[in-house]
Amino acid sequence: METLASAMRRENRRFKAPSAAASSAAGATGAAASGRAPLVMAFLSCLAWLYVAGRLWQDAQTRAVLSGLLEKNSGNLPRVLSVEDKLRNLGCKEIGRKIVEAEMDLTKAKSEGYLWGNRTGAATDSDDKKRLLAVIGVYTGFGSRLRRNVFRGSWMPRGDALKKLEEKGVVIRFVIGRSANRGDSLDRNIDEENRRTKDFLILESHEEAAEELPSKAKFFFSAAVEAWDAEFYVKVDDNINLDLAGLIEMLEGRRGNQGLYMGCMKSGVVVSEEGQQWYEPEWWKFGDSKSYFRHASGSLFILSNNLARYININSASLQSYAHDDISVGSWMMGVNATYVDDDRLCCGSSRQRKSVLMRESSESTGSER
Repeated sequence: METLASAMRRENRRFKAPSAAASSAAGATGAAASGRAPLVMAFLSCLAWLYVAGRLWQDAQTRAVLSGLLEKNSGNLPRVLSVEDKLRNLGCKEIGRKIVEAEMDLTKAKSEGYLWGNRTGAATDSDDKKRLLAVIGVYTGFGSRLRRNVFRGSWMPRGDALKKLEEKGVVIRFVIGRSANRGDSLDRNIDEENRRTKDFLILESHEEAAEELPSKAKFFFSAAVEAWDAEFYVKVDDNINLDLAGLIEMLEGRRGNQGLYMGCMKSGVVVSEEGQQWYEPEWWKFGDSKSYFRHASGSLFILSNNLARYININSASLQSYAHDDISVGSWMMGVNATYVDDDRLCCGSSRQRKSVLMRESSESTGSER
């Protein structure tokens, strides 16, 4: 008979066997789990390393590209910005170039006598030997053929005599522009007359018309200066009989003088009523007194070489008024001109003395303003 102690031992063995099996299974599961964790951590570490390595490689490539660009451009850009670079950046380099060119033009103008008081004595003596005494321009029109023929038979030489006078230093030309209808019978008649007489200065860019008379002065002095180098340039109306010998004598006495504006100086009332003779559209510019400034009469006036060159150089910007003598007088006010008021250059005036150099022609149909 089994004792109580044997039975208890048997029961204890029955309960211990399953517990040992369970503990063994749990131990196996824990060991498996413990083996996978390092693999996962290693995998994650590899991913992190690949990410970091990729970013570092990309940054290195970017730095290499930027370094190459900087090195390439560093040769073109100065380390220190110069004054020239600053001017270029500010858009002033072109202005600086124009200033230099203007200074060079001014120096050239002084050397060529455009500005008086800048020529040496040796240069003046050399120029005097080559320079003509005077160029005399006689204003004429398309309908003044008979008057021109009268002049050619009186005070104005013609043919060989005209050539000999030019050899002595005096050039005389009838001054006329072109017709509004270029190439018409008016132009052809002047061209034909000029082929026979060879005593015209034809202003190709000027339209011959009464209202264009002020601009004719610009074209005359510009064309005369470019065609002949003379001490004086003389404008004469075609209703004037001129004492040519007396005029030549007067100009010879003033040879070498610069800045001379010679004529019969006068002033007068500005006509502001439209439709009246001598009407001045720009009358309001002459002030409340409505009086013209001092100027040489339009019948005859004389400019020295540098004043004529001044008109030639600045013709595009010079203001013209309704009358050529007023226009020229206004131009002379802007320069340091010497006004020479000579009674011998007055026509039909009580100021005339016995030794007059000009008188109004009997062929004249107009009146002096």
